[in-house]
Formats: sequence, structure tokens, C-alpha cells
Amino acid sequence: MERVVELANVWLAYQRVVRNKGAAGVDDLTVAELKDWLQVHWPSVRRALLEGRYLPRPVRRVDIRKPSGGVRTLGIPTVVDRLIQQALHQVLSPVFEPTFSERSYGFRPGRSAGQAVKQARAYVRAGRRWVVDLDLEKFFDRVNHDVLMARVARRVGDERVLELIRRFLEAGMMRDGIVEARTTGTPQGGPAVTAAVEHPAEGPRAGAGASGAGVLPLCGRNVYVRSRIAGERVMRGLRVFLEEVLHLRVNLAKSAVARPWERTFLGYSVTVQRRARLRIAPPSARRLRQRVHELLRQGRGRSLEHTIEDLNPLLRGWVAYFREAEVRAPLEALDQWLRRRLRCLLWRQWKRPATRARRLRQLGLDVEQARGRPAWAGSLVECRGQSPQPRAPSGVLHAAWTPLAGGYLPATPVCPLNCRMRNRTYGGVGGRQA
Repeated sequence: MERVVELANVWLAYQRVVRNKGAAGVDDLTVAELKDWLQVHWPSVRRALLEGRYLPRPVRRVDIRKPSGGVRTLGIPTVVDRLIQQALHQVLSPVFEPTFSERSYGFRPGRSAGQAVKQARAYVRAGRRWVVDLDLEKFFDRVNHDVLMARVARRVGDERVLELIRRFLEAGMMRDGIVEARTTGTPQGGPAVTAAVEHPAEGPRAGAGASGAGVLPLCGRNVYVRSRIAGERVMRGLRVFLEEVLHLRVNLAKSAVARPWERTFLGYSVTVQRRARLRIAPPSARRLRQRVHELLRQGRGRSLEHTIEDLNPLLRGWVAYFREAEVRAPLEALDQWLRRRLRCLLWRQWKRPATRARRLRQLGLDVEQARGRPAWAGSLVECRGQSPQPRAPSGVLHAAWTPLAGGYLPATPVCPLNCRMRNRTYGGVGGRQA
């Protein structure tokens, strides 16, 4: 515990908590107010930690909807508890890190999802063309505290630290002013209480001929094998360990022994060719489209520049995450779809045929082209410049787009109408719907 409350360790934990920002807990203390609060109360908190008397506050319950349906319950600790958990994690992580498998990538320092998907691709290329896709059902609601603490106690001998970890696990959850006691499970949210919480299933071996690429060990694991028979054997062994030893439950609806190109792995999938390539899984593209739809609905009535400013952070983050994708077709299809949605937004804002004709003339069309539908409704009319997008048709209007990591993000737009769109308003542009 003395190492946990050392000034250097606490200062590093404070910097990370401030950098992560986050919402306030049940005490409404924000990250911006944490420094002033610690200057007054940290000596008493430190003394309580050293004496084993510190009691964590309840976490604030927040339910968010899952893309696949249902809700995911998050528990938001107070910023002070997040600070202590982060300080605890910094001390315990080096203790547990050497015990984890080299094939595990979830929540590991210096490891990322990109490394995990590239390792999965390497397994498929090496001939392991069957995957055991394992998912745990409601892991955070079913973590057995006694089993978890027994595993932590194998590496940690300080009774004060063990008691503090158990108190964090058993901290109540507050919703609408009512605190619910908790004897099993741990809420999602805040820094990990200990590295053992992140990797509770480390230990079972898949068997000869199997290779695993950890997705997120706390939620599931992918194991790559050479045959269906081997995959079914591995699935049976893992289920026995998880259900009988760790008292967890395997989600049979989401778990399967299948071909890698039939499953989704951290938002990615692979192609069927022998030299497999990474591609964006269709569900990931659908979720992005849903999110863009929501932002565009919010952008009605605002300028196109403001709408693009709201879209850019989402698109940059999404493209940066999927930068490992080697199949460009889904990115190009999304780029074309997004351009069309922006064109529809602008076309609706122009409303009247006279306004549309005037705007088109400002972009370089002559009077007959801008006002006469037969002159340009059936074919694309060249305008000033062409889009930098590869193989994208030049259109009636032009937009400035910048490539980024295999994708295209809207930059400062002149006007994002560079190919035909279909609409049902008088004077609208006809043509094939992209």
C-alpha cells in the first residue's frame, strides 16, 4: 500500500485521470475540481488508505443501449475513487503482466486491437482456417468475487490492498438516489480495479494445434485451429473451465466454431482467399451509417460547414481505427454514400427551383444548364475541377475531400454535389440512386 500512495505514483495517476476526463460520480465532483479537493483532503485519504479504513463511494449507474439490442450497464465511480483505482492499477499491473499469455492483447500495455487483428490474419494465412469464437454472457454481472480474490491473493500479500480491492468490487450502485448492494459482478466504467479483473480467464490451454488471439479476455477469446473437429474439442474444454472453475456462462447464441470470414473480430473480418486480407465487417459499416444518419438529422437547418465539422471527428476516429483494412471497396462505398447524403442535405436546403438554379450558376453552369432540366438531368455535366476520389465521377457540383488512411474525409467544401442524386421535389435532379 505504501507504493500505491507514493507521491510520484499518485501524481501519475492524477495526470491520467485528468487526461481521460469523464463524468462525475455520485458526489458531483468533476475532474476540473479534483486538484483543489485533493489539496485539502488528500492527507486524510492517504492516512485512511494506509490504515485500511478507506471506504469507496457507490458508483453511479448509467444504462446505454447496445447496437445489437438490450442495454449495457455502466458504473461511474467518483473521481477520487478513479484516482485510487488508477494508482492501484499502476502498482499491480507489473505484478500480473508477466503471467499473461503472449497471445493475449486485451488491455495490455503496448498492445492494441490492430496488433490482435494482424495476428489473427497471420493465423489464417498459416492454415488455421477454423476459429473458435467464444463470447461470455454478461461477464461483468457474473464475476465471482471469491474466485477473483483468490486469484489475486496468489500474487498480492498485502491485506490492506486485498481488502481495498474487495471493497471496490462490492461498492454499491446508485440509481435515482437508491443504492443497490452487489455481491457478484463488477460495473463497467472507470479504471480497472486490478489487472486480474481484466484477464480472469488466463490459464486454460486450448491444446495442441490451436492458436489464440485474445480479443478482450474479459468478454471473449478467438482460438484458431486447422479443423472443425479440433475447434469443437477446444470449445468443450474452454466451456468446462469457464463454467465450472470461474463460474461464468458462455453465450451460446454468439459463440460458434466457424470459418474466420464468417465471423466478426474486433470490427474486422478476413477474406476467403488463402492469403487472407483484413476487411471491414459489414456490421461495423452499418453502425457507422446509423451514426451518420443521426448526425445528419441533427444538422437539418444548419449550414453544411457546421454539419461537416460534426462529422469529421467521427469519420477520422472511425477511419483511424480501421486503418489496417486491406480491402478498399467498403471504404469507397461508404465514401460515395456519405457524399450523396451531404448532397441531399444541401439540395433540401436550397428548396426552391429558383434558388437551386442560382446556386448552380454560381458553381459555373450557364443559365440553360442551371434552369433547364432536359439539358443535364439525364447525364452528368462537367463543372469546375474534378473530385480527387479515385474512380469517382465528376458531377454537376464539386466538393473538396482529403484522403486519410485509406478513407476520405470532408475538408473545406465548395459544395458536395459531384454526382447525380434522386429526389422527389419539383426541379430535382434525376438519375440512379447511389
